[in-house]
Parts: sequence; C-alpha cells; structure tokens
Amino acid sequence: MNNLGNKSILLVDDDEVFRETLTRALERNGITVHGASNISHAIAHAAKYNLNIGIIDLCIGDESGLQLIQQLIQQNPDIRLVVLTGFASIATAVEAIKLGAKHYLTKPANVNEIIDALYSEEGNADVPTTAQPMSVKKLEWEHIQKVLAEHHGNVSATARAMGMHRRTLQRKLQKKPVKS
Repeated sequence: MNNLGNKSILLVDDDEVFRETLTRALERNGITVHGASNISHAIAHAAKYNLNIGIIDLCIGDESGLQLIQQLIQQNPDIRLVVLTGFASIATAVEAIKLGAKHYLTKPANVNEIIDALYSEEGNADVPTTAQPMSVKKLEWEHIQKVLAEHHGNVSATARAMGMHRRTLQRKLQKKPVKS
C-alpha cells in the first residue's frame, strides 16, 4: 500500500453502513473522507472541499453514478474517480472510463485494492483473461445494462426498447449479476 499522507477524498454511496465502514477503513490509512449519499450532496462536497479524488457508487439510490462522474469532471477536470459497484457490467465499465473515471472496481473490494485504484497512475497488463464465454444469464445482464446505458438509466424507455414490461425489467435489475 502507498504512503498516502493526509489526503482528502469524496465517497459517494447511498448505503450508509457501507459508506461508514469504508470511511473508517480509509481514515485508518490517513485519508480524510467526505461522504455523500446522493448526487447533489456529492457535487456540493466536491466544490466546498476542493476534492480531487473520489469513490463513486454506480447506483446511488435512483440516481446514476455515471451522471455524477460527468458532473464532477465538468466541475474539476483533474479529479481522479474510481467507480465501486455491486452491479458491474461491461457496458457500465466502458461508459465510466469513457466519461473520465480512472478505475472500475466491483464489490466486494478490500481497502487496499481501493487505495491502489485511487492512487495508481497506470493500468495493469497482467490482469488475467478468461477462456470461458459468458453464461446466458450474464449475457442477458450485460445486454440489459447496455440498453439501460443507451437510455440514460431510464427503466421505462429501456423496457420499451427491449420489448418487455417495465416491472419485469425492474425485477431483473434488482437481481445481482451472476458471475461468468
């Protein structure tokens, strides 16, 4: 782990218990944390404390962390953002990086992985690749995420585009994505 000194970061997650737990872990590593539970509080904290580093949850209640990335980058083009999510997909990972996030981590991630992602300057070419294709359930999840991103997180528009009932799509979105 890096010797970080006294750094200040923005932590945006609507899960209060997770946010407080991660805050304590980061503070034990000498990092001052400014927590927010929604996009408006995150924007206000970033401006008030002139924060240059942030950890952003992908799903912030009914709001999209992708939209927050875009707003934070507009506010401060030099901000370093890491997306930390329990609902990872290829589509959201690609969009997060295209919007300006430096890293994209899936929950659960330990504090050392998070700190490394926050402060690393380069990618890792040694990340292992998989030889197995995705399962049908994972492919479905990826497709839903892609169409959802195309419709800017609008569930009703996504359901119409996919030819399914909105409630059916909502049920599918509430399930955590399967591995592989």
